[in-house]
Amino acid sequence: MLFGHGFGGLGGGFSFILQLLLIGGLIMLAMRFFNRNNGSAAAVGSGFPFGQQNFGTGAPAYTAPSAGAAPAYGASKTDEIGITQNDLSTFERLLADVQAAFTREDHQGLRRLTTPEMVSYLSEELADNATKGLKNEVSNLQFLNGEVAEAWREGTRDYATVALHWSAVDVMRNRQTSVIEDGDPVNPVETTELWTFTREAGGEWLLSAIQDITKP
Repeated sequence: MLFGHGFGGLGGGFSFILQLLLIGGLIMLAMRFFNRNNGSAAAVGSGFPFGQQNFGTGAPAYTAPSAGAAPAYGASKTDEIGITQNDLSTFERLLADVQAAFTREDHQGLRRLTTPEMVSYLSEELADNATKGLKNEVSNLQFLNGEVAEAWREGTRDYATVALHWSAVDVMRNRQTSVIEDGDPVNPVETTELWTFTREAGGEWLLSAIQDITKP
């Protein structure tokens, strides 16, 4: 899933896909800065802008709230569109919903929650797991905290890159025997990733990219 095995902690073929996404994001970011320097705001097509590409090396320390404390978002680094509390709640909900849809291998659910490009990548990851006779199962997800890294507008489309920090039980199970082949079925693991969301102005947020910034 989005944590270590599937499309988050990212092992196997999806790690290679994320490398391609990161390269594409760097190219898109350079193009965006170039366009800004020339006084124009170019509309983005099917690219995957990641916001601050160096966020992984200069990321702030993330501390989970103490017991009973409400999850909190840190201050935005760069917010050109005015991210609201409702937007933050939507990002948190999408974290849980996308994770759950991926665990269920629910392609229709993923199409409702993510961009077509992202659906393609996630479907490929699900197919790769199935080919290997494995099924990724994630449970007991708990959102810990998050921080808006950058939010901006390209033409009529909004983007927001958010560092999300959560914990969950994440395992790989053999489809035939149900034996757990990887992961701890008892102890949750913590993950921090950059998720980029996009929407048409006034529309619903969709997941458009994921960048892993946790290191083993």
